[in-house]
Amino acid sequence: MAQASKQIQTQAQQQIQTLSPQQILVVRLLEQPILELEDRVRSEVLENPALEEGHDEETSNEEYTDASTSETSQEDGGDTAYDSLSDYLNEDDIPDYKLQENNRSRGEQPEEIPFSEATSFYETLKEQLGERNLTEHQRELANYLIGSLDNDGLLRKSLESIGDELAIYMGIEATPQELEEALHVIQDFDPAGLGARNLQECLLLQIQRKQNEAPTPLLEAETAILTDCYDEFTHKHWDKIGQKLELDEETCQEAIKEICRLNPRPGSALGEAIGKNMQQIVPDFIVETDDDGTISLTLNNRNVPELRISRNYTTLLEEHTKNRANQSKESQQAMTFLKQKLDAAQGFINAIKQRQNTLMSTMQAIIDLQLPFFREGDETLLKPMILKDVAERAKLDISTVSRVTNRKYVQTNFGIYPLKFFFNESYVNDDGEEISVHKIRNLLKEFIDHEDKASPLTDDELAGMMKEKGFPMARRTVAKYRQQMNIPVARLRK
Repeated sequence: MAQASKQIQTQAQQQIQTLSPQQILVVRLLEQPILELEDRVRSEVLENPALEEGHDEETSNEEYTDASTSETSQEDGGDTAYDSLSDYLNEDDIPDYKLQENNRSRGEQPEEIPFSEATSFYETLKEQLGERNLTEHQRELANYLIGSLDNDGLLRKSLESIGDELAIYMGIEATPQELEEALHVIQDFDPAGLGARNLQECLLLQIQRKQNEAPTPLLEAETAILTDCYDEFTHKHWDKIGQKLELDEETCQEAIKEICRLNPRPGSALGEAIGKNMQQIVPDFIVETDDDGTISLTLNNRNVPELRISRNYTTLLEEHTKNRANQSKESQQAMTFLKQKLDAAQGFINAIKQRQNTLMSTMQAIIDLQLPFFREGDETLLKPMILKDVAERAKLDISTVSRVTNRKYVQTNFGIYPLKFFFNESYVNDDGEEISVHKIRNLLKEFIDHEDKASPLTDDELAGMMKEKGFPMARRTVAKYRQQMNIPVARLRK
């Protein structure tokens, strides 16, 4: 006789992180550089009539407080649906809504500072995205994927983690298949190789682009090498590749030569292809160093307007509140609409202020950790620093620091730098001293700059020279740093 199955009910606790709409707004504003913030503020002012630009002495001393703290539940009865105006307007506790620039005197207009730099491939990709016929959902996914690309133009995150981020931070649900389709759209952008998840895919995308334009037997051989003999290719086992694919030596060597000419960093190549002096870089921060070593930090708000709550809307709310005893259904709906707009305006002002405070805290932490550089401007003085170091000093979450430092620039006495420039790994020399990778790169560049161009230094020779200077490292480590500086291999430097 078969034994009946039993159903067992169990309880388990699970911690799930959810973000409020206000928190999501703050996160989105943190990610935006100054130019995008200007557009976002203007858009918000146009969409919400309760939010106004400019300064008004008559209304600047009034506050609209969060109505959610003063509104009682409508379930308690219609007579208590809305409290008095004092719950919305409190003149005894006045915050500053004028959003003056940090550390700048009133009335002083920030100078617009155009600086030329290589074109950001993020902006170029968004321009290409605008030319595609996509649904709004597909466009949102593609936009987020573009923002997730690293400086090389590669996607280092898994689609699963990106799907989780979209759900948590953006409130957007996306299946792996939808993300895969959006990624394929990006991978079709110029230059070829963008959006690849690893080097192998990056090279294959570039070959596939050439095959689509003009297929040749050589391109087929290149595809076969990267598809079926990738391990042999990375280990330079050329003989094994020829034997496995049954290629003659000439075809095999020519295919390998062509593969080596492909760009493993299509993102940086895009900046190089477009060239310099093509895009104005507006710094988000201005750091000034005086002769006595004093450093001052200001937030470049540029054309971000001062914001205030609309006096007309607060007056309308006051009138509806005074007549709440005789309110009709339409009047109640009007009051709800007014309150929602005022809540949204107040929330946006608070989010802007929180963004300013977070940006200033993060940049000040970077200055504190890299103080010698900001005083001297010498890259070799940069200390090893990672996101965790800044997060701990600024007392912020690592993910917050990551968003603040992405696509942001700082103007210093020594030039304009992306905030990512100040983050670098560490290297321990023979004496146990922790050295910044910037110093290692500069030393390698110095060796290469002074090499005999008729007989350039190989990576093995460079590794030997670094060892003599007290920095023992493997050949592959030298190759990694050389590639990061966009310096080609020895045979291409002749």
